[in-house]
Amino acid sequence: MKIKIVNKSYDQVVAIPQPKHKKPMKQSLFWRTLLRIVSTPDLMTTHFTCNKIGMERLGKREPCLVLMNHSSFIDLKIASTVLYPRPFNIVCTTDGFVGKNTLMRFLGCIPTQKFVADLNLVRDMVYAVKELKSSILMYPEAGYSFDGRATILPDHLYKFIKLLGVPVVTIRTYGAFARDPLYNNLQRRRVKVSADMTYLLSAEEVREKSVDEIRTAIGEQFNFDSFRWQQENEIRIAEDFRADRLNRLLYKCPACHTEGQMEGKGTELVCHACGKRYVLDEYGYMTCPEGETEFSHIPDWVDWQRAQVRRQLEQGTYCLDTDVDVYMLVDTKCLYKVGEGHLTHTCQGFHLTGCDGKLDYTQPPKASYTLNSDFNWYEIGDVISIGDKKALYYCVPKTDGDIVAKTRLATEELYNMQKKAAMAVK
Repeated sequence: MKIKIVNKSYDQVVAIPQPKHKKPMKQSLFWRTLLRIVSTPDLMTTHFTCNKIGMERLGKREPCLVLMNHSSFIDLKIASTVLYPRPFNIVCTTDGFVGKNTLMRFLGCIPTQKFVADLNLVRDMVYAVKELKSSILMYPEAGYSFDGRATILPDHLYKFIKLLGVPVVTIRTYGAFARDPLYNNLQRRRVKVSADMTYLLSAEEVREKSVDEIRTAIGEQFNFDSFRWQQENEIRIAEDFRADRLNRLLYKCPACHTEGQMEGKGTELVCHACGKRYVLDEYGYMTCPEGETEFSHIPDWVDWQRAQVRRQLEQGTYCLDTDVDVYMLVDTKCLYKVGEGHLTHTCQGFHLTGCDGKLDYTQPPKASYTLNSDFNWYEIGDVISIGDKKALYYCVPKTDGDIVAKTRLATEELYNMQKKAAMAVK
């Protein structure tokens, strides 16, 4: 999948007027049916099945909030099938509207900027439920899972659920990540996909339960480990490219602690600094043909990397410092390439400069609980995105080595450290 790109100067882009806000549109039966039809071939290929739990409690015309985990591109196809013929609006990032604004509106999509506070989104979702009598499909993680586990959910989600006051339904997929993990460059594996669709909370329960009780209920649904699922269910993935670009996720060698020298190719992950080799077997385990296997479970490796990043932050030694190509998103007409820049990330947050000194943007650690980062974003490259309501800056690092996953971990840990420090002062 690609995105429309136009080269413009920084001055030209910042002069573009902010687009006017538009209220959501209700999906017509035509668009609902079309979504389902185009989703059918992929779901047939994966022998998709859905287990519906308690869904008889939801009225046929009763709007609800649907929370779905985000694993791969097949997610929307699953939702379009299991929700049919119920009308639903889809919370979607603004980059998804680029070059196809009208189509996305007809499909019922509601645009929002990822990890940027957006009051319009709250108003639009309330409008969709109350006025359009439409359900809402939302991926609360807001981004694809890197390691097959749920990413952080925002604290304000649970308060918003009480504000919305409608039943909550969850869709939890099995096999979607294993079929098409983000790090693997969109190479699909032969894996069956299924889902649980659960009526989680009634409108009455939403009103009666506390925010913490709602957080607990949703947290149980967003507590999963796709690699563990594969191992426990003995799901065989025999494709010989299953470790391709695994270095995007596992960027640090646990043997020599060198970063950015890992290479995932075929079924192996190799450290070019010390030469140690790891093999990703057919059932999702990491093994080392020679020497100790430090981490047989990929999420454990990721947790170790997180702990290493946290230690660097605590010691004040963490620093991202890289040249980048800079793209800006200010409307839905296209993505604007504005030139080259320099991005740093330290304990003080992000600092982006460039475009002959005209671009100078800072973002403090408290601005977001996580980072909008992606692998092979629209086939442009691995990307780090920061920004605010005025503009989003998509930074494609020029540095050799994998830094996107580490930067997301650092952003999350830095936010948590500052949050704990603020609570300690209170």
